[in-house]
Amino acid sequence: MKRIFYLLFLSPVLSFAQTHQPNAAQIELKLKKLNVLGAALYVAAHPDDENTSIITYFANGRLVETAYLSMTRGDGGQNLIGPELRDLLGLIRTQELLSARRIDGGKQFFTRANDFGYSKSADETFKIWNRDEILSDVVRVFRQFQPDVIITRFPPDERAGHGHHTASAILAQEAFGAAANAQIFPEQVKQYGIWQVKRLYTNTGRWWNNTINENTPGIVTLNVGSYNTLLGQSYSEISATSRSQHKSQGFGSRGLRGDQLQFLEYQKGDSARKDIFEGINTTWSRVKGGDKIQPLVDKAIQGYEMATPSQTVPILFQIRNEIMKLGESIWKKRKLKEVEELIVDCLGLFLEATADDYFGTPDHLVTASLELVNRSSIDLLVDRIQSEGLNFDSASSITLKNNILLVLKTKKKVKSTLAYSDPYWLKEKHSTGLFTVNNTALIGKPENDPAITFSFSIQVGNEKLIVNRPLIYKITDPVKGELSRHFEIVPPIFLNLSKSVFIFSDDNSRTLDVKVISSIQGNETGILKLKVPEGWRVQPASIPFELKSKGEEQVKTFTVFPGKNEITSSIKAIAEMNGKIYDQSILSISYDHIPPQTLLPKSESKLVHLDLKKSGNKIGYVAGAGDEVPNALRNMGYEVWEMKDEEVNSENLKRVDAVVLGIRAINTNTRIGFIMSELLNYTKNGGTVVVQYNTNHDLKTNEFSPYELTLSRDRVTEEDAEVRILKPDHALLNAPNKISAKDFEDWVQERGLYYPSKWDANFDAVLSMNDKGETPKDGSVLVAKYGKGYYIYTGLSFFRELPEGVAGAYKLFANMVSMGK
Repeated sequence: MKRIFYLLFLSPVLSFAQTHQPNAAQIELKLKKLNVLGAALYVAAHPDDENTSIITYFANGRLVETAYLSMTRGDGGQNLIGPELRDLLGLIRTQELLSARRIDGGKQFFTRANDFGYSKSADETFKIWNRDEILSDVVRVFRQFQPDVIITRFPPDERAGHGHHTASAILAQEAFGAAANAQIFPEQVKQYGIWQVKRLYTNTGRWWNNTINENTPGIVTLNVGSYNTLLGQSYSEISATSRSQHKSQGFGSRGLRGDQLQFLEYQKGDSARKDIFEGINTTWSRVKGGDKIQPLVDKAIQGYEMATPSQTVPILFQIRNEIMKLGESIWKKRKLKEVEELIVDCLGLFLEATADDYFGTPDHLVTASLELVNRSSIDLLVDRIQSEGLNFDSASSITLKNNILLVLKTKKKVKSTLAYSDPYWLKEKHSTGLFTVNNTALIGKPENDPAITFSFSIQVGNEKLIVNRPLIYKITDPVKGELSRHFEIVPPIFLNLSKSVFIFSDDNSRTLDVKVISSIQGNETGILKLKVPEGWRVQPASIPFELKSKGEEQVKTFTVFPGKNEITSSIKAIAEMNGKIYDQSILSISYDHIPPQTLLPKSESKLVHLDLKKSGNKIGYVAGAGDEVPNALRNMGYEVWEMKDEEVNSENLKRVDAVVLGIRAINTNTRIGFIMSELLNYTKNGGTVVVQYNTNHDLKTNEFSPYELTLSRDRVTEEDAEVRILKPDHALLNAPNKISAKDFEDWVQERGLYYPSKWDANFDAVLSMNDKGETPKDGSVLVAKYGKGYYIYTGLSFFRELPEGVAGAYKLFANMVSMGK
């Protein structure tokens, strides 16, 4: 597993294998699904809230159209596999959900709600999200997907345990009626019509109802542990693999066998006695004219031969022709798509379009290779191939015979009007609670559509079939084998500032580097400039550049002279090239369990000018779950030694002025017990140790503090909560920087989390804070003298504040690592 932030062009980031076509048993399951006309929607708040067992059971057992609507993309969570937070984490968790759906067979929807972090009430959540906007998104998904039944993960009250959880259930219940009312969000009705869901149930959880069982009155029970002989697994086993895709949250799961019961509690609509779909017509007779289709599908299922799936193709075309005669409805659209996919599957038809590079720019030439293989005894004729994105339209008359590979190549320019491929919900700046999506057609979609698509027109006897395939890029890795990634549209150059936050701790000038990168073409010339706040100065005013080859990188260095006042602002890089302005950087994220992700944020970094003092020079850092604190320490002017476990010993510790433990180090590092023993001795002998937050479960050692310390679930989620200074004369708040209430302004997302609730008298609690209506929480920063040194435990969210350039957080953290110096 790896992550890569600034793209390396000589070694393309590929980590996701192309999906292969279904085997004969999976085709049989798809045939059976063709005869089922039912839909279920699961609704919750975050990635990983969904019950993958129920989704797997519905999609593969009941064979109904199944989807999960997540209110958010999980942007406000923590990250166990890397340092990405906020928008970047939301992108990872989006892809983890899509990876899960590829396994369990469900579809995925989102609203525009931004996960702003833990919320203690639905009222707070609605205030930040903008309730009406998110309700409109939920109604849109209901009308678009048209589920027969809806299941919420959470109840619509405080039992849900999180304001987002509660809000998701409230919105689902409100949308239940609103989706059927043409007067509510009427602009949607023109496109989707109205929709009345049959019933809404809650997937009752054991943590709020631990006495529920299959005999509880009014409860509908699902046995999601059944074994599927065609798939060779139980639904519980499949769902465990699906849930294990939520790796950033540490939700690896083991497969279960035997009966597994899930309980559904009535909320709205018609109640069911035994089966969640009772009273719902899930046969073709629910569609006018469908009575002619059902016997054909029955015949296709009965006559299906696994050894020769192509024998089913003629009757599948009969079914398709009958479906095409139906009036417009969601079931016509769905079943037409299903039957056409089945025809391709039964023909063993392989169609693929691969590019010569993974990036393209508007008006730039791309070479595409088209691979076509018919793996059946039925002769096929290719009579047209098109790609609007490449302005390609080729009439042809190519016969595809059994298992004879055909490779075609074309070289065309990318259409000049195509948009860049960065995630659609991150293209514009967004508020704390709501993503900006100007194109309403995108609302609800999990990700962008493919940048470029090829359309193949296939003649099968007297029948014609259109098959679409995305343009991709592939390599063969010597270890992992064939890997692929999406082809993406990007600017011709990227401008990457060397840091996300620049700290000016005094009035002296600083040098600042900008990496100018050619994305694809080369032979690019232009002028690079910096935009700085009023009163600041840059030398030189501009720097010319010339990039001669694809992927070439040049580092340009400016000297920046700060203004007189302390400010928090931004610094931007822009390039003038061929009469156009370019101002985007590139950021790439890659992990083995999700496809590579490309972001194109503005070439902009935070700029903080403050009077920041520090003591000491070298800081040791012991990694936890991953954060950007080491970079923040370097920004302060420290040398940082990111110590491996084996490097934490008495001799090496003599070389550092303080040691910082990364977030959740005591939860994630299996050797932390040995490391803490060394660190406590280091403290006793005069060193300073700063331990950042950990959760109170799954601690790898209980011996992480020199004195008694009890962790809790206490947190302060209001980032503007009042901070009261308990010990104004304490050294931590006075040296080398004077800390006041002003230093807690402009914090983001939260104050902190998982504060200790009990501690030994040797600890000094220096700060107090709490969310509105709650009791004071005094455990955010605890300082203890231990031997000759100092031990500090803090639950303040420095891992969020420092990457955001929060000035007061820098001053307080500098005091922590300077303690005793």
